[in-house]
Amino acid sequence: MPQPEQYVRLPKVELHRHLEGSLRLDTMLEIANQHEISLPSGIALLSRLVQVQDEDSLTFENFLAKFTTLRMFYRSPGVIERITREVIEDAARDNVKYLELRFTPVALSRAERFPLHDVMDWVCESAEKSAAQVGIPVRLIASINRHEAVELAEQVVWLAISHRARNIVAIDLAGNEAEHPALPFLGLFNEARQAGLHITMHAGEWGGPQNIRDAIEKFSADRIGHGVRVLEDEYTTSLARERLTPFEVCLTSNYQTGVVKQLADHPATGMIKAGLNVTLNTDDPSISQITLSNEYRVAREELHFSQETIKQCILAGAQASFLPPGEKDNLVEALTRELNQ
Repeated sequence: MPQPEQYVRLPKVELHRHLEGSLRLDTMLEIANQHEISLPSGIALLSRLVQVQDEDSLTFENFLAKFTTLRMFYRSPGVIERITREVIEDAARDNVKYLELRFTPVALSRAERFPLHDVMDWVCESAEKSAAQVGIPVRLIASINRHEAVELAEQVVWLAISHRARNIVAIDLAGNEAEHPALPFLGLFNEARQAGLHITMHAGEWGGPQNIRDAIEKFSADRIGHGVRVLEDEYTTSLARERLTPFEVCLTSNYQTGVVKQLADHPATGMIKAGLNVTLNTDDPSISQITLSNEYRVAREELHFSQETIKQCILAGAQASFLPPGEKDNLVEALTRELNQ
């Protein structure tokens, strides 16, 4: 759905966008034709498989099921390079001034059993070229799924470390936190941090606030993905406030996965009132059929964020970025000037 120009004009920062949840529908149809992937014909039927529909059950099981079809499309280096380029183009078109794009090498490699290091090379190369073409800085986050073996995650982490010079800045732990604990990955994440990578973790979305507390206290996470259940525990709320921990909140996604029963009742409002560090993001814009402008419209018109709170969330995103200090300061200053025009 096209967004009012006032939200598109806002200069924005995106810290939580998954490459695998950002594919264009027409691109998927082209890939299916080129690689003879058996799918229902037509955009409308494909949309039902890979995007949340009004009639869908709003559960995390249904949301995650969309990825089952999406994983069929990663059939060549050219495809992976293309979808990376298009995500960055789409972000720039939505007036995103800085993008941190997370990708899951294991998911991208699985359809054709590509070597993980090749997948990482293809994403890094395409992201670097595309960022230069559209004129926005882009950094990459290598994501690991909780349900997969620690040995597989170790390969991803060491490849991410070896690709730091190619704009990989962090690792992320994602997936079904309700059924798969984070603690088996603790030692590996400590090694990643010691090697210079930042840490962001999905926590407090499908699992309770204890997962947020563990992410902060045990993993020393720089940021929390989602974290919308933080208010359920007073100690965790205080801990996050004292540490100024940034939360990568994704309004529409949290509603579509059933974490939030009514979008107008999203905990982001309470999180801000509690003094927590909230940023706004899309999560999986293609699956949710949204843009980042959409999320700011929801925040302003449905959650009734003030204009100052909108600006606060944008600047919080810049300040929570994994850019080096000098580049971060320049981004914050540029956004501040544009927001105050």
